[in-house]
Parts: sequence; structure tokens; C-alpha cells
Amino acid sequence: MKNYSLQLRIWHWLHAVTVLGLLGTFFLRKTFLSWRANAEILTAKLADFDIVVTAKQAAALAKAVRAPMWEWHIILGFVFAALVLWRLVMIVREGFGCEAETTHMQWVCRGYKVLYAVLTFMAVSGIVIYLYQDIGLAKETAGEIKELHEIMAWGVVAFTVLHIVGVFVADNRDQKGIISKMVSG
Repeated sequence: MKNYSLQLRIWHWLHAVTVLGLLGTFFLRKTFLSWRANAEILTAKLADFDIVVTAKQAAALAKAVRAPMWEWHIILGFVFAALVLWRLVMIVREGFGCEAETTHMQWVCRGYKVLYAVLTFMAVSGIVIYLYQDIGLAKETAGEIKELHEIMAWGVVAFTVLHIVGVFVADNRDQKGIISKMVSG
């Protein structure tokens, strides 16, 4: 079994924490901190206090409630972009580093190549969405990019689940010690 360099291990765990943070903020935005759902809750609760707000005001309040959480998504997004760039530099300097001796591992390596393409898209599209006004992009175009960004995020969710399950399966089958090697080298 392959040994993992210190640089790759540091990158892997920083990337893992960053991706989990991004996915956490993504899920919060789509569930508990959805501005649409929270605007309805705010409208109803404020009405209980005889305070009437318009739909636009309730939406503004709901967005304000989730804004601090979304700032974390943006910060982590820039960290993510830097980590993707770091990994691409490692690939150029050291090669891809995926051993494909079996048909299964050939598919695993192909999957990682697709993953890095998706991660690159996510990093670039996230920055473009954030900077769309500064780079002169139309709001509609930024919205279309955002839709693709969110669709691809579900791919990252799927990969994350498959990766974690796959590593545990591999560690208990033909690649014993793979988890500890990613920790200790």
C-alpha cells in the first residue's frame, strides 16, 4: 500500500474540514435557515405580537438571521479555492498519484479525476458568484452559475458519502491500514 506524503495528508485533512464546513452551511441554508421558511415563521410569530410585516420585510429579516452563517460559507469557500489550487499544483509537480492495478482501482482513479474537475468548477464558480458585480457579470448569468454550483454541490455530497464509506470498506478488506496511513503516513 502507498505511503502518503506529509503535504498530501495535511492537504487532505484541511480539505476534509473545509468541505464539511461548506456542506454544513449549504445544508443549513437549504433547511433550518431557509429564508423562505423563516420568513413565514417570522411573519406568523410577529403577528402573534400584533406586529404586521410585509413579505419583503420578513424575507429581509430571515436573510439577516442567516447572514453570519453564510459569511462562514464564503470564508470557507475561499479557503476551499486555495486548497483546490494547492492540490492542482501538487498534481502537476508530483503526478496524480492514483495506483490503478485493478479494474476497481481504475474506476476509483477515474472517479478522483472527475472529482477534481468538479472541485475546480466549484471553486471557480463560487468565486465568480461572489465577485459577479466586480467582474461585470449580469445578475441573471450569476444566478445561472449559482444554479449549476448548487447542483454540483449535491455531487460533492454524494462523493463525500461514497468516499467515507469506501475508505471504511477498503480498510476492512484489501487495503488494511489505509485510514491510519492517511493520518500517520
